Amino acid sequence: MGEPRILVGAIAGSFGVHGEVRIKSFCADPEAIAEYSPLTSEDGATHYELTLTRVIKNGFAGRLEGVETKEEADALKGVTLFAERDQLPSLPDDEFYHADLIGLDVLDTGGTKLGTVRNVLNHGAGDLLEVHGPNLKTPALLPFTLKNVPTVDLKSGRIIADPPEGLFE
Repeated sequence: MGEPRILVGAIAGSFGVHGEVRIKSFCADPEAIAEYSPLTSEDGATHYELTLTRVIKNGFAGRLEGVETKEEADALKGVTLFAERDQLPSLPDDEFYHADLIGLDVLDTGGTKLGTVRNVLNHGAGDLLEVHGPNLKTPALLPFTLKNVPTVDLKSGRIIADPPEGLFE
């Protein structure tokens, strides 16, 4: 299996009556989403050539090659858009793509395995690592801050965590 694809946006429905779509960009530079075209669906089976046409409230209006009508655009509502990893810029040492974190083992500062990252969530107050472990009845949500996660070692496939008291009990 090759490099993971990275979630970069979603189609939020049609814009107007001539086949344009509303695009939500999840990129640090929102307009950069068009630079990563062609984008793919989550399963990688469908490719989308995206051209942004204008900025609109909460995103962009854009054209997808082959989408000509409002009905075709509406049918794509909710489709998530992925870019190939090698299309994206390299990140500084202290920044990570969510896809890089999923699957990493989480160890405490003493080396005890706490679990594995299954998802990265953000509800507006910062990223949370959803950690599943054999000793957890429910997943733990570990705040992804330097205080709680002092080390991310992608090469070794692990995260060293100093979680808040009681989080993994």
